[in-house]
Amino acid sequence: MDRRQQKTRAAIFRAFNRLLEEKHFNNITVQEILDEANIGRSTFYSHFETKDELLKAMCTDIFDHIFSHELCSETSHDFSLSDHGLQEKITHLLYHLKDNKGNVLGILSGESGELFMRYFKEYLNTMFEQYPECLKRDVPRDFALNHLVGSLAEAVKWWIGEGMKMPPEEVAENYLKMTRIL
Repeated sequence: MDRRQQKTRAAIFRAFNRLLEEKHFNNITVQEILDEANIGRSTFYSHFETKDELLKAMCTDIFDHIFSHELCSETSHDFSLSDHGLQEKITHLLYHLKDNKGNVLGILSGESGELFMRYFKEYLNTMFEQYPECLKRDVPRDFALNHLVGSLAEAVKWWIGEGMKMPPEEVAENYLKMTRIL
């Protein structure tokens, strides 16, 4: 992607983010995104086929960073020097959700919440697969993965619903205690 395309994509994300702070995902139209980003319809559609695809790209941007092998220090947190254990990975994920609180709340508040949770669970599944020592050996692997992913997704929904008051480190620790991984 050349610089011009990157700038346009960034403008679309910024516009979408601003709109999500004001409105539910389902109430945002492509035209509103176009107006906010100051771009034409064909430009939007050259980057994204649908608004749902834009949402998926936004989720990918949030989650891909967390699963990157090269992490850098960030404004709200620094996991660049951590051992990248499961607890640190979950904590890092929670910080990113908190940093994107406005977007996440806007997405989860409507029908798009189901779509977001589906993408989120795909990433959680990938994350837990990187830590096979966390999977119980006396239950089927798929069953264990489903349990860990589902329970973390629900814990995150609870945390968001509670206004993200509990620090990410505490949420991660409590989750791991409840699943008896810690």
